[in-house]
Amino acid sequence: MSGFHLWKKQKQYAEKNYERYDRTFLGGRGYRSIGIIGITRVRNESMVIADTLRHVSKFTDGIIVLDDCSTDNTVEIVKKNKNVREILLHTKWEKERLQEETVHRQMLYTEAKKYHPQWIYYFDADERVEADKETILSIPETVDGIKVRLFDAYMTQGDDRSYENNDKLWNFRSYFGPEYRDILMFFRSRDTICFQGLDAREPSGCKNTIEKFYCQHYGKAMSYEQWEETCDYYAQNFPEPYRSKWQSRKGKALHVKSDFQRELKLWDEVKKHGVKI
Repeated sequence: MSGFHLWKKQKQYAEKNYERYDRTFLGGRGYRSIGIIGITRVRNESMVIADTLRHVSKFTDGIIVLDDCSTDNTVEIVKKNKNVREILLHTKWEKERLQEETVHRQMLYTEAKKYHPQWIYYFDADERVEADKETILSIPETVDGIKVRLFDAYMTQGDDRSYENNDKLWNFRSYFGPEYRDILMFFRSRDTICFQGLDAREPSGCKNTIEKFYCQHYGKAMSYEQWEETCDYYAQNFPEPYRSKWQSRKGKALHVKSDFQRELKLWDEVKKHGVKI
């Protein structure tokens, strides 16, 4: 009978200060070729990671998680999701975040390629993509990247309840800024594609990309506490101009307008009337 079995710590892993755990299988499921595999790096995401993995599991065949020195129970929660194939544990916190986060994404990408997927999907724990597996897999082989249109959610007067464990994050907030970024979130498993440079959220090397799907981003909208933690993280760990920008945002979680001083809109409205930034 095929199915998931136990987590197994690998005795050796090539990278210093990392540990790797694989989920062992009954029925030889191992590195078989799959359609879509999700990859993500996380740190102290115990509040939201269970919902994140449930959401991503709807349109992926497996997930690889890199935990960056979490001090909460994020890893234990991740282990409970049966769609997670591997966990990479970073055991030493590195202060140089611009370089470190790029390194982590490339490590995840390298691990994901072992499964020979049609698509690799990089996501953050505070993102919710409006996508479906059938559409993704139907995209022609000539396309090697999919850019997703991302909008920021905001806390507003009367809609400022803190996100709690087991809440569904999709549509958790009513209002979004009209500004969007088209971010390369889905890409092929190819030797020409890689993460490089400083603070590289997107890989380089995709020659033919399309724009498809939408994403709700809750990095600014989960709670007052999370807003302050986000401000502190960027102010303390990133250089200018990140440091000053996020330092100035402390104490300003509640919004009437977007951070770009535009009127906030409902989800269906921003998708029709977005402003590229």
